[in-house]
Amino acid sequence: MTDHTFDTAAWAEMDVFNQMGNIGSEVGRALNAKRQGKIDRSQSAFYRGLDLIDETAQLWADKNKPGLRELLYARELFAESVITDKVDPTLEAYFMQFAIAARLNNSH
Repeated sequence: MTDHTFDTAAWAEMDVFNQMGNIGSEVGRALNAKRQGKIDRSQSAFYRGLDLIDETAQLWADKNKPGLRELLYARELFAESVITDKVDPTLEAYFMQFAIAARLNNSH
């Protein structure tokens, strides 16, 4: 979707908490930039977030992992929150839970 690149092999090796936590970082960046009126920054983070979600969705679909429907629903809410004035107030908190879990798992 965008011209930014990331290591898809390394991404595939991450656990769900790290993948979702990283997606959440882009979600937060996009929504914060939108609130601040920084449209270019919001759009860049939005596209990076969509790229990460799409890569994750493909990985999960290929491995028949549970949670794909939930991930695609979060993608829909993310897009709606960035593109329209209807921002889901729970979206950032949803992804933050994964970031916290990733941090706890990585600290051991």
